[in-house]
Amino acid sequence: MTKAAPRFDLPEPDDFTRPYWDAAAEGQLLLRRCHACGKVHHYPREFCPRCWSENVTWERASGRATLYTWSVVHRNDLPPFGARVPYTAAVVDLAEGPRMMTEIVDCAESDLAIGMELRVTFRREEGAEAVPVFRP
Repeated sequence: MTKAAPRFDLPEPDDFTRPYWDAAAEGQLLLRRCHACGKVHHYPREFCPRCWSENVTWERASGRATLYTWSVVHRNDLPPFGARVPYTAAVVDLAEGPRMMTEIVDCAESDLAIGMELRVTFRREEGAEAVPVFRP
């Protein structure tokens, strides 16, 4: 019996991040909002990274973003990325303010442009969490 190759692209949800991954499975992107300073942050943390308040809650994001920067990856030996090359690793500015590392899908490299408008979609695989990615 052969052992499955380790995966380096799957999240490891815990009790705190479970609402984020459950929302992703339903096609929704969640962010955290601090009720002490009003700022929104991503990646999810139990406290505000700006004012350190623990008065933070989940909030549904609009799903809109603009492309800040990107790099097309032509080689990656970690499973399962090797089967996906080339792919576009990117940083996007979410409409709510935070920056997010992600992947751009359904877009030719020649069509990428800093500032282009994007919308969230989700990579879905059998037996894995839905992962937010972006498309034009």
